[in-house]
Amino acid sequence: MAKPDWETWLIETGHAIIEKKSERGAEALTDMERLTYCLWVADYGMTNAGDLRTSKDLYPDFQIEGLKLAQKLDLTATAQAFGLNRRQLERSYFDRFSSMCEEIAANYDDPSNTGDVN
Repeated sequence: MAKPDWETWLIETGHAIIEKKSERGAEALTDMERLTYCLWVADYGMTNAGDLRTSKDLYPDFQIEGLKLAQKLDLTATAQAFGLNRRQLERSYFDRFSSMCEEIAANYDDPSNTGDVN
């Protein structure tokens, strides 16, 4: 069985979320979509700049929101990653990337993963 292409999954899913956010506003996003967007932001910085500074410029609260959402949604691997300090996350990001994508994708269509985190 072929290994999933998580980079393509995240780019395509992130694009759909960005379109939805643009058309209907951030409040229209589910928690899972917001968490996926946080991962997309992290990936954008790590893939394009090799660090999370670009991610912070794009969305300053991506890491704290990602942590809160992952904890609320009980996604352990993703919560552990977003709970690291910035340098630790940068160093381990590519090692953790597949497990975060796998965990999020496995729960992405779960109707119980909706609502707000505040």
